[in-house]
Amino acid sequence: MPRSLKKGPYTDPKLLKKLSKFKSGGRDIIKTWSRRSQIAPEMIGYTFGVHNGKDFISVAVSEEMVGHRLGEFSPTRKFVKHGGKMQKELEMQAKEAEKTKAAASTATASAVPAKK
Repeated sequence: MPRSLKKGPYTDPKLLKKLSKFKSGGRDIIKTWSRRSQIAPEMIGYTFGVHNGKDFISVAVSEEMVGHRLGEFSPTRKFVKHGGKMQKELEMQAKEAEKTKAAASTATASAVPAKK
């Protein structure tokens, strides 16, 4: 369920305080752990370092992001890859093709004599 219209959007007060200090300060990234805070129009143009549980992900706020949460732009899980045996075979074939392509390009480069 969404938040009540009477209450308005939630933005962490500490984050707003950091934002006001940032205007007068001059840092380039505002670090925050408040992933639940909603992006307000005052935040447009600033860069936030949103914590994902391990490190801070840089999020540059634009107009289209207003109304969304900061946590939406800082994924907490790292996608490795799908596949299995078949995927490994395809990757090996791609590596072999790159090696043959690189070998062919070096052979043609060494076969062509330099112009004087």
